[in-house]
Amino acid sequence: MAGICGVRRNIEGKLYLLVYGKPAAVHVDPIEKKPLYHFLPGTDILSIGTYGCNFRCGFCQNYELSGMGKEGRGTGESEFERLLDKTEEWSPERLVDYALENKIPSIAYTYNEPAIFVEYARDIMVLAREKGIKNVYVSNGFESKEALDYVGDYLDAANIDLKSFSDHFYRKICGGRLQPVLDTIKRMHDRRIHLEITTLIIPGENDSKEELKKIAEFIANVDKKIPWHLSRFFPMYKMKDHGVTPVSTLAMAKEIGKDAGLTNVYVGNV
Repeated sequence: MAGICGVRRNIEGKLYLLVYGKPAAVHVDPIEKKPLYHFLPGTDILSIGTYGCNFRCGFCQNYELSGMGKEGRGTGESEFERLLDKTEEWSPERLVDYALENKIPSIAYTYNEPAIFVEYARDIMVLAREKGIKNVYVSNGFESKEALDYVGDYLDAANIDLKSFSDHFYRKICGGRLQPVLDTIKRMHDRRIHLEITTLIIPGENDSKEELKKIAEFIANVDKKIPWHLSRFFPMYKMKDHGVTPVSTLAMAKEIGKDAGLTNVYVGNV
């Protein structure tokens, strides 16, 4: 039986990570695409991700990856398992060697939630650190203290999606909760991991002045120097009935961030 994320399976009393060594995507990106603007700017980053997620966001931009595996939560062979059989293997050694050979200074664990493949990510991180390569999480922040402790000593930077400041939003649209995300942001900052935060602003869902002010004030209370990325929403996945975020809303959000004392506020996806 597989868990909610779809990529871990109990086989004869042992828990297996089905996607270990089998990334769904391997790509070289500019680091600003993560987005990270204040960490190794102007460099490339090797981006990897697997299938599966601990959220079920109705606006997911990578739902082809994050949702795969969830149909195979029974006991028999699924389409997902057959897909994994055809997926190219990338061992931690192969990924780190690729970064070295191509002079890529960092590796991002992205596209889906890195906590989903944390054992695989950590094995890569350990080798990367030995070779002087930086490690970056692009994460929804919905992970336990233990999960962060497991990789924290090898994690150099992270971009966390703070999707809303409403627990109702998280429960209704993402299938999660707000407080663990806030806790993760604080823990990463306490560990002195370079941190940047992204909020996708969705019309009618998380775009009120009151909510944006709460997000900005929370970030400022952690550290006013944390960059806040305000991302424009386009209809996607199960939320195609929502409109595109007006540029005026993004401008308003930027002013709210500045008024809260944030020194680095950016508008993106425009």
